[in-house]
Amino acid sequence: MGFADYKVFGVPGEWHVEHDGKVANTYETKEAAFEAAAAAASIALREGHEIRITAPGSKGGTETTTGARY
Repeated sequence: MGFADYKVFGVPGEWHVEHDGKVANTYETKEAAFEAAAAAASIALREGHEIRITAPGSKGGTETTTGARY
């Protein structure tokens, strides 16, 4: 089977998930983007693919722990 890579990226209030070089949606929080990536990765895993999800940590003082705007 293949490899499915999901990358969460963005700024507070505008988070995205990149998969296969494509970005389809915008999420209010980093947590919401991660949950979308995890749901997609779960399907890929069920289909037999190796998966990876990456997401940035919080940047002290510039965002909340969920990546929402202040």
